[in-house]
Amino acid sequence: MGALHSGHCSLINQSVSANDKTIVSIFVNPSQFAPHEDLDKYPRTLDTDLSLLESRFPSQVDAVFVPKVTEMYPSGITLDVKDQKGAFVTVHGCSEQLEGVTRPQFFRGVATVVTKLMNIVQPTNIYFGQKDAQQCVVIKNLVKDLLIPTEVNVLPTLREDNGLAMSSRNQYLSEEMKHRSSIIYKALKTGKDFYVSQNSKVPTQEILDRITPIISADPELDIEYIAVSHPETLEDLEFVERGTGAIISTAVKVPKENSDEKARLIDNVVLY
Repeated sequence: MGALHSGHCSLINQSVSANDKTIVSIFVNPSQFAPHEDLDKYPRTLDTDLSLLESRFPSQVDAVFVPKVTEMYPSGITLDVKDQKGAFVTVHGCSEQLEGVTRPQFFRGVATVVTKLMNIVQPTNIYFGQKDAQQCVVIKNLVKDLLIPTEVNVLPTLREDNGLAMSSRNQYLSEEMKHRSSIIYKALKTGKDFYVSQNSKVPTQEILDRITPIISADPELDIEYIAVSHPETLEDLEFVERGTGAIISTAVKVPKENSDEKARLIDNVVLY
């Protein structure tokens, strides 16, 4: 989606290290935005992105694929699903919960554009960050069910020094709010540490009880959800057991700088 940061660079670096050729795609995908969402406001920093790639990966990135919307959606694209024409991809069972509750068309758009990109590039490997945990699960199931001969690689979330997950949306935040938002990861880690300290299967509610009050202590942080989910199906879990593990994920809305609007931050930790 562009607005590249060090988290993206870690994915590129892994690709450069593991493959003969590396292609970076930059495309703000309209089909994953709803009509009321911030497509027009989403940061578009192509010149800066290209300069970053040139400086960080001199002669290492073999191509940067920057398609036009008309190339990716030859039948046209509108943000209202009922008016859309052409082919789209939906991965049922892991797209409807969590992020899918408030953004019901989001993963349909993600699955569609990733399928198109894989068809065009035909990569041996693709790389995603664990921060977008549900996206990773959706894409893994997409590749498995459509028999696409591409390996999905998920790399750990890259974080700021204070623990805040790196995200293009962080640029909406003041330095103070970035600092305050770091409590999101601290809360998730508290839940994970509690799970690790237990010797048997752990009730989900006991994990949530250790996370929620930490985030709720800041009245300007609005929790949209905190969930403990199966790592492959994203089904809600009543208990977490070792060997199966879980993903603890959350979405929190925080105030934007110089605005009455709020930015929506997501983060997660993995239990084993």
